[in-house]
Amino acid sequence: MEGYLGSAYLWVKAFHIIFVIFWMAGMFMLPRYFAYHAECEVGSAEDQLWIEREKRLMNIIINPAMIITWVLGICLVLNIGFGAGGWLHAKLLLVFILSGFHGMMSRWRKDLAAGVRKKNSAFFRKMNEVPAIFIILIVILVIVRPF
Repeated sequence: MEGYLGSAYLWVKAFHIIFVIFWMAGMFMLPRYFAYHAECEVGSAEDQLWIEREKRLMNIIINPAMIITWVLGICLVLNIGFGAGGWLHAKLLLVFILSGFHGMMSRWRKDLAAGVRKKNSAFFRKMNEVPAIFIILIVILVIVRPF
């Protein structure tokens, strides 16, 4: 695909996919961490361990992977143009919503760290499935390009 990226297009695309995988791996792990964290006693040693694990996962893997995914994705969109088809617009909408879910998880992490238990472990186990639904739809849009 020729565009302003030229021969670098496939490299940018490859690294975009790699960082999407990192982002999704973290997005699958964090709600599971929350489920376990929600079951422990506030202020306990176990609580402190979960707070640290969640913070590291978010700051070392999930946030950087999302940022790099977005930067590389924007480069790819600019390379092919916004007129690539409806599939691209649908994909971008889903990625925006998934990024909002990322933000909600950041809020839940901060609540749990502050000892606020608004959600129970069953809720977080259900939320563990949300990234899977989005990634299925996004991959279908990108590969099949149904419209």
